[in-house]
Amino acid sequence: MSHTSTPSVNRQTLLKTFDELLQPVRFKDYGPNGLQVEGKENISRIVSGVTASRALIEAAIEQKADAIFVHHGLFWRGMDGRITGWMKQRIQLLLAHDINLYAYHLPLDAHPTLGNNAQLGRVLGLTPDARFGDQDLGVVGDGEFANAQALADHVQLQLGRPVVLVQAQGDRPIRRVAWCTGGAQGFFESAIAAGADAFITGEISEPQAHLARETGVAFIAAGHHATERYGAPAVAAHVAQQLGLAHQFIDIDNPA
Repeated sequence: MSHTSTPSVNRQTLLKTFDELLQPVRFKDYGPNGLQVEGKENISRIVSGVTASRALIEAAIEQKADAIFVHHGLFWRGMDGRITGWMKQRIQLLLAHDINLYAYHLPLDAHPTLGNNAQLGRVLGLTPDARFGDQDLGVVGDGEFANAQALADHVQLQLGRPVVLVQAQGDRPIRRVAWCTGGAQGFFESAIAAGADAFITGEISEPQAHLARETGVAFIAAGHHATERYGAPAVAAHVAQQLGLAHQFIDIDNPA
């Protein structure tokens, strides 16, 4: 009877690999990037997901994960620092099962091939050729759609969920598409300035509807979670393959 050992790496080796790939020092972010909760020293199995919710942590425990890799971690600038309620429950689960939590926010959005924007472009069949917006997080590329409704239908089909489309009257063809995943509705004016005919992001706020109607640039809100569920598994799978580790993506559904 033979016993085959599962490959593993030190938690600091995994952290260094993520950091070298995503280069968090380049970004001014809303929270800490990297290792947010320290678990066991050696890691052989990674679970990736969008958000470090209790549901994801529980699923990772069930899969006997040694580390969780997410886009939305536990700690954000300006938040209440007390470990009570839902925060206590999440951290308690991580510590009780000795699971490491790695989180990368803007660096995960921005990676040119594996990041959220790049991966959303891949899913939608769009290739970015320029950047715009704060810290060059937004991307724009050529598109060939008869009108904004055709683009919205395409996005809805590829993401498997309804989208919100706001546009001016008329049937303007779409030749340049800008996008930035998640809560990037504030990038809309920068997308307009970058020459976009349409802008895709996760959420919409009150001002964007008026801007879309007044400028003729279509605005598509396709879901914060829905637009950001591709970067984390792409990065985690890449690093897991590089280091010889096991990886599994777990998608915890979120209507937002």
